[in-house]
Amino acid sequence: MSAAPRTSEGSSIPDAAAPGAVSGVPAGSGVLPVLAEVVRSGFIEGHHRGSLVVLAADGSVELALGDAAAPVFPRSSNKPMQAAGVLRAGLDLSGERLALAAASHSGETFHRDLVQKMLVEHGLDAGQLQCPPDLPLDPVEAETYLASGAVRDRVTMNCSGKHAAMLAVCAQRGWPTESYLDPGHPLQQLIHSVVEEAAGEPVAAVGTDGCGAPLMAITLTGLARAFRSFVLAAPGTAERRVADAMRAHPEYVAGTRRPDTWLMREVPGALSKMGAEAVQAVALPDGRALAFKIDDGGSRALGPVLARGLGLLGIDAPVVARIGSAPLLGSGREVGEIRAAF
Repeated sequence: MSAAPRTSEGSSIPDAAAPGAVSGVPAGSGVLPVLAEVVRSGFIEGHHRGSLVVLAADGSVELALGDAAAPVFPRSSNKPMQAAGVLRAGLDLSGERLALAAASHSGETFHRDLVQKMLVEHGLDAGQLQCPPDLPLDPVEAETYLASGAVRDRVTMNCSGKHAAMLAVCAQRGWPTESYLDPGHPLQQLIHSVVEEAAGEPVAAVGTDGCGAPLMAITLTGLARAFRSFVLAAPGTAERRVADAMRAHPEYVAGTRRPDTWLMREVPGALSKMGAEAVQAVALPDGRALAFKIDDGGSRALGPVLARGLGLLGIDAPVVARIGSAPLLGSGREVGEIRAAF
């Protein structure tokens, strides 16, 4: 193991490899460090490289692995900021509805039912959603859903809560609903500003997310800053209202079998949100924060890397081991694991 990295105060984080030097990758090489390795029957058969940043309580960078200053698409880790934009636009959401507006929900029955209620409450219907039809994100729920004879549906798609909230505020403000996903739409322009404000940096690029919504690229450091700003925001602000709703109702943010739910349920004050292509952001109520991306998008590495990152944040709770467990199977038996490598 290489020497522990210096923090901004010159101290060190125990047991963490120096930025840019994980698994023998020299700093400045342009090769991202290995964040997780795949071990089967005692043999390392693969690696997942990526970048990660840890912020201290004062907001300074305590640890950076890979290139935390390069823009990435945070994917659904941007959803808290999108939900804050909806609130700033004037939609009065709270509780489970606000949590669902920031969700990548599992498609469980209670998720689908609340999306339908949100639409009806604002005079809308599912036909106006522009997210694609999909199956439940949770594989256990998907099996039950298909066994019932149900088919892919827009309400079932994991982003439907966000889309319902976007449609609702457009209907309330008299903004066009048919073009609510256009980057030039007033709502999307407002969300763009919220992302830049929260991240403390300009949006580097605008793309299209898997659900069709505009997607703003920021750095991993900016993403960690954004989550930090939400937990530290003054009570009653849009940002704090989103953070509080997510933390109070995490099962609506994710689902009953999801790490984001487990973490927010079992670590007081934690705010957590994953994104597609293996992105994750977490903030603690004292301002410590974490963000990372697995470069190849391998979601199987999310849990082990998240668990290691939580350890670097000083979290010592049973849920960390639960999140970090990623066994590999052979004929139904555990024969290896995916494990953090930093």
